[in-house]
Amino acid sequence: MSIYDQHLDRQRANFTALSPVSFVERSAEVFGDLPSVVHGARRYTWAQTRERSARLAAALRALGVGRGSTVSAMLPNTPEMVEVHYAVPAVNAVLNTLNTRLDAPLLAWQMNHCEAAVVITDREFAAVMGQALQQMRDGFGRTPIVIDVDDTEYTGPGERLGAHEYEALLAAHAPVEALEGPADEWDAIAVSYTSGTTGDPKGVVTHHRGAYLNAVCNAATWTMPHFPRYLWTLPMFHCNGWCFPWTVAMLGGTHVCLRRVEARAILDAMREHRVDHYCAAPIVHSLIYNAPAELRAGLPEGIRGMVAGAAPPAAMIEGMAKIGVDITHVYGLTEVYGPASVAVKRDSWAAESLSEQTRLNGRQGVRYLLQEGMTVLHPQTLAPIPADGQTMGEIMFRGNIVMKGYLKNPAATDKAFEGGWFHTGDLAVMEPDRYVKIRDRSKDVIISGGENISSIEVEDALYRHPAVMACAVVAKPDPKWGETPLAFVELQFGAQVTVDELVAHCKGLLAGYKVPREIRFEAIPKTSTGKIQKFQLRERARSSSAIE
Repeated sequence: MSIYDQHLDRQRANFTALSPVSFVERSAEVFGDLPSVVHGARRYTWAQTRERSARLAAALRALGVGRGSTVSAMLPNTPEMVEVHYAVPAVNAVLNTLNTRLDAPLLAWQMNHCEAAVVITDREFAAVMGQALQQMRDGFGRTPIVIDVDDTEYTGPGERLGAHEYEALLAAHAPVEALEGPADEWDAIAVSYTSGTTGDPKGVVTHHRGAYLNAVCNAATWTMPHFPRYLWTLPMFHCNGWCFPWTVAMLGGTHVCLRRVEARAILDAMREHRVDHYCAAPIVHSLIYNAPAELRAGLPEGIRGMVAGAAPPAAMIEGMAKIGVDITHVYGLTEVYGPASVAVKRDSWAAESLSEQTRLNGRQGVRYLLQEGMTVLHPQTLAPIPADGQTMGEIMFRGNIVMKGYLKNPAATDKAFEGGWFHTGDLAVMEPDRYVKIRDRSKDVIISGGENISSIEVEDALYRHPAVMACAVVAKPDPKWGETPLAFVELQFGAQVTVDELVAHCKGLLAGYKVPREIRFEAIPKTSTGKIQKFQLRERARSSSAIE
């Protein structure tokens, strides 16, 4: 035994398990008089948000919620959604935030799979949640306690489903003495479900330590100051809002809530509340820079946006730069708490042309400060690939900002962690400066006549046409070439362009074999977080091929 192992024990005075709920207590203590949440006519300070969260924690305890219990939340970006991110972990329970665009069978399946003991649901979603809860009872024999939220900003239809109303429940319980983290920081803090495009979705289980560290990473990555005014354009149900509910708490900032992600609502909120930070998928940023100039008039200076969720088109990055919004590009997955790498901007990039800056900023970049490993390896051998910008491999992560694993799915967990790395399934190159650039998802690479075509590269070319609002490229079966690129395109409002014009545009930017053989002007299916659902487009491509 070393001398440093003697009489130097871990104890309460010198060790506390890391948990992001501690940020809430600090902000209430130090910045209690400062604004924490803005939502319509409602305004809360950090002292009030801490008290409301502590009352919710007490109510959950009284309902029997404790370590290992699951609390599901079907909520838009409202104060209640902020509060569940603080209260549920404080009683060592596990938060399951539900995608508000899912149908009843999938909601019922997820809530049953994670064994939800309590469900907190906004009245707007009463119809689908009523069906989901009935299916839970009939199909799984499970009857969770239901708490209804009647948001002051919602005036539409929707009945209450449960025996408890949120505000009445808070009023009936004195706040817990402290919002405390768990005894073990490895305890689960949340379970979030993947999209489930093939088979059942997987429940990604994350822990307090990872959530704490990624919340800190967000601030460090963005060099966020104290008291940011953060607009919730990103759904908080998506990877727990990329851990930003806890980042904002850490910095004593203001949550500017938004029930609807629409261009006018976003821009009005930015002006009214002097917003300085927001996160979103590329499609939401596109809503902003494609909005009419009169809607964008009077925006505060120095707005900073973070983009992730899909590889950002070069045209989007350029468009935001032209309207004065500084974009930081991050990359990650649900399994790494949302963003876990960033295209760190170097001072030397400022001397480059806008086009080159866009290319540099469009890369997935380097690992987050507190993520221990990110690299590109051969998918089978795990051998490092050369940093030549050409050789393709798979992006892999390891470290504290990686999930515990998949709930009730040891086979999938073992496969994801094979060889001591988390396998993302994203194919990329390592450039000479050690920045990573995604070439494609493994399932999205188009193999035409034996040549690999990156769907992302083709999409980038299409996005550079001013008429294109959104696009997606998938493989279409072809009897001669095996596969050829098929492009789905949505046009800007009022814009007109022909297939031949778009093909000619692509020929000026791409090798001939990469140019789409077919372009369809059709609505592109997207998730509520703005991700394009390519699996649906692949089905369309296969179906049309079968007909032909």
